[in-house]
Amino acid sequence: MKNNELRISEIFYSLQGESKTVGMPTVFIRLTGCPLRCHYCDTSYAFSGGEQQSIKDIIEQVAQYNTPYITVTGGEPLAQPACLELLKQLADKAYIVSLETSGALDISLVDPRIVKVMDLKTPASGEEARNLYSNLQYLEAKDQLKFVICNAEDYQWSKDKISKYQLDEKCEILFSPTMGQQAPEELAEWILRDQLVVRFQLQLHKILWGNLPGK
Repeated sequence: MKNNELRISEIFYSLQGESKTVGMPTVFIRLTGCPLRCHYCDTSYAFSGGEQQSIKDIIEQVAQYNTPYITVTGGEPLAQPACLELLKQLADKAYIVSLETSGALDISLVDPRIVKVMDLKTPASGEEARNLYSNLQYLEAKDQLKFVICNAEDYQWSKDKISKYQLDEKCEILFSPTMGQQAPEELAEWILRDQLVVRFQLQLHKILWGNLPGK
């Protein structure tokens, strides 16, 4: 695949469902493909298929919508090398761009203007071994680090990682309960009990539309 082309599963306009811009009208660019298989993944349809598109065509589609907010997601967007060029060109056009990434692939070359929303995969995800801890050094204050919490063991693991790597001094921390598995009320109580400086979040798009693709 050429450096100016990407395989795209979908481009759609919706409300941002999580992170610091939650609720803001946003254009989502979902890239095809992911090397991980987290058990709770809700975008497995993006593992394969998609349509090859040039960066020029992608940006023309984005320009149809009246919003400065763009999210590049997947799958795992960094699995396609041309993602880096897409991010750069979007930033060049003064969009406010966020990148949703699993934390399993190197983020060191991501354009510094991009807001990185990076996971650390908890044990219950089934992909803990894929965490690339060297990525932590590239997180800045504008970025966010997300933990998807499936149970009490995941919660304790996440607390331990925050303490070990002093993550709350690097960037904002997000704690999200796995829908249908970890009770959100329980996770909220744990955070308050332990006085963690983290942002509790639910996925707004799932509350509004369930798991519909393109939302």
